[in-house]
Amino acid sequence: MSQDARFMCGLALVLVPTIVYGGLTMLGVLSGGAYGTPAPTGLSPLQVSLYRAGHAHAGVLTLLGIALQILIDYSSLSPSVVWPARIGAFVAPLLVAGGFFGAAHLPALRVLLYFGATTVIATTLAVGIGLLRAPGR
Repeated sequence: MSQDARFMCGLALVLVPTIVYGGLTMLGVLSGGAYGTPAPTGLSPLQVSLYRAGHAHAGVLTLLGIALQILIDYSSLSPSVVWPARIGAFVAPLLVAGGFFGAAHLPALRVLLYFGATTVIATTLAVGIGLLRAPGR
């Protein structure tokens, strides 16, 4: 693993406790405060669904971002694309999850979700194409 991949994976792993806290908050929301951490009350069904989606996407996209950091090391990406791909893999979970959580309270913040989805698409396409173009080992 390259030093750059190690740094970005470490940065992503530092954020995992925030995802765990989000899970405990979701438990509080779903249990009406009986379990988990204190959670917002009086949420509409749509808001609860957006909270669930935000939490789920945060976890899954963070794992994808960690995998992408390692895959970038094995891809044949142009040097000018490597760091944008590394940063995109790290920023995408923040934008997507933030878009879901933000839209639960201020619908205009759904724009974060669209920026995040675009970042996921661009990053995974770049790394995927870089892997397909990489010379065999």
